[in-house]
Amino acid sequence: MNNKTILYLPDYIAPTRYADPAEALAQVRKIYDSSIAHLRDAMRRFVSGEALPGHVRACYPYIRVQTDTVARLHSTDSARLSFGFVSGPGRFETTLTRPDLYGDYYMEQFGLLLQSHQVELEIGVSSQPIPVHFSFAENDHIEGSMSAERRLLMRDVFDLPDLAVMDDGIANGTYEPSPGEPQPLSLFTAPRVDYSLHRLRHYTGTAPEHFQNFVLFTNYQFYIDEFIRLGHEAMNDPNSEYVAFIEPGNVVTRRVGFEAQPGDELGKPLPRMPQMPAYHLVRENHSGITMVNIGVGPANAKTITDHIAVLRPHAWVMLGHCAGLRTTQQLGDYVLAHGYVREDHVLDEDLPLWVPIPALAEIQLALQAAVSDITQVGVSELKSIMRTGTVASTDNRNWELLPDNRPQRRFSQSRAIALDMESATIAANGFRFRVPYGTLLCVSDKPLHGEIKLPGMANHFYRERVDQHLRIGIRAMELLREQGVDQLHSRKLRSFAEVAFQ
Repeated sequence: MNNKTILYLPDYIAPTRYADPAEALAQVRKIYDSSIAHLRDAMRRFVSGEALPGHVRACYPYIRVQTDTVARLHSTDSARLSFGFVSGPGRFETTLTRPDLYGDYYMEQFGLLLQSHQVELEIGVSSQPIPVHFSFAENDHIEGSMSAERRLLMRDVFDLPDLAVMDDGIANGTYEPSPGEPQPLSLFTAPRVDYSLHRLRHYTGTAPEHFQNFVLFTNYQFYIDEFIRLGHEAMNDPNSEYVAFIEPGNVVTRRVGFEAQPGDELGKPLPRMPQMPAYHLVRENHSGITMVNIGVGPANAKTITDHIAVLRPHAWVMLGHCAGLRTTQQLGDYVLAHGYVREDHVLDEDLPLWVPIPALAEIQLALQAAVSDITQVGVSELKSIMRTGTVASTDNRNWELLPDNRPQRRFSQSRAIALDMESATIAANGFRFRVPYGTLLCVSDKPLHGEIKLPGMANHFYRERVDQHLRIGIRAMELLREQGVDQLHSRKLRSFAEVAFQ
């Protein structure tokens, strides 16, 4: 854009300072709503063929804090948190989006900053344009009515998504502000968040608003079928703690006794399933459980966790099947991962292989307790059905066919007890994005010992184990919720120069 381009902007809103998080959030909403209204109005006029008075632009709101000391003024409650404070003196800033979706999250982060540093929060209009695509409402499709020529003109009239401002340098620890630039406050800038929100719709077939803060991943449709059954069962139970069940296409089933809400009627079953369909067992304050069928392979695992991470969930756990690598394991035994051999390769550029991916005690204990609760096997006897150890993840589904037994030798040297294709990716991306993670697998075959899956045996195995395994995963999430989410966000996931937002 040259210097002579005339910008068509919304009314100017001056920066203001706040010592109250609710007032700060209200100003964020005001700026964001003004920007979105401006873009939507301009887009409607553009679609109708009207000539606009200049290049249409509206920018994201920002929050900025300035502190001159490393000291923190905090209560005993906040002292144990791994977030909610800046790492030292300086100016810190981030752009914000979707206060309708992130309102509660922003309120918590704003409140912690004020509590930790006793400095005012500056809220204003940033210089980061909102791409017009990110201004469309959930069911807006107005651009589809334009001719190809008119769509091409959009580049001249509106700001489009710019991938150069959406990288993960902050999360990866590689971002270095230029001299005079503020330090980041959040792992994700507003354009990066908006990009992932739109990707989530595409990949999962559900709106990001429906995602819950506890997420289960699986790579088998058997688990999804059982989750659907349990979801509808809960909706028919007037005493269930869950209030809605949402399926791809944003199809909403309310718990018996609950009336339909505005917007429920817009949900429709999809003619074909998306790549990684998501299902949501909804509880108040997004404290329910989401389950996603990620399909097979580490690329899918990385893709979906890259995008769900912007929702800042409290935990995600992988439930899947694995190859047992030890002679003492039986088909149907559980594997609780406490370490990972990362031969998935999809994160090698973002997270070096020399970075350890630690087990998180809170997740491990919840999974162990859930296995005991659901199987009715005492904790002291769990070794008879569950083994804790290293899980190797590979991007080569046919690793058994490689010559010279090279993979087998490496797996033996690593002390791996199980092998799959997704767990290390999900754990590593949890580490990278500061999302508590865990893995509980079920041994479905033992290829090193001649026990491979045969159709009849596999079907019997899946029918027998899926229900129990899924209930263990759900129980683990309930235990994590009951113990309090503040316990979950481990300091092991935070660096010594960390952003303030959770």
